Amino acid sequence: MDLLISPGITPKVLAKELKDLEQHQFIKRTVVGEYPVKIIYTHEPYADTLTPPIYAMRDWGISHRKKVTGA
Repeated sequence: MDLLISPGITPKVLAKELKDLEQHQFIKRTVVGEYPVKIIYTHEPYADTLTPPIYAMRDWGISHRKKVTGA
C-alpha cells in the first residue's frame, strides 16, 4: 500500500508518525535498492501488544455510546 496516497495526511506528518512508530519498535524500516530507493515498512511482533488495549477501548466506546444514547 502506498502510504503517500492516503487521504488527509501530509508527507511531513506521515514521515514523523512512521519515525515515531519505528523508534517505539512497532514497525521496521527497510531500504531496498539503490535507485530509485524503495522503503518498506513491516509490522514488528511488539505491535501485537497493542491489540488488547485497542479492543478494550473499542468495547468501552460501544458501551459508552449505548449508555449516553439509550440505545
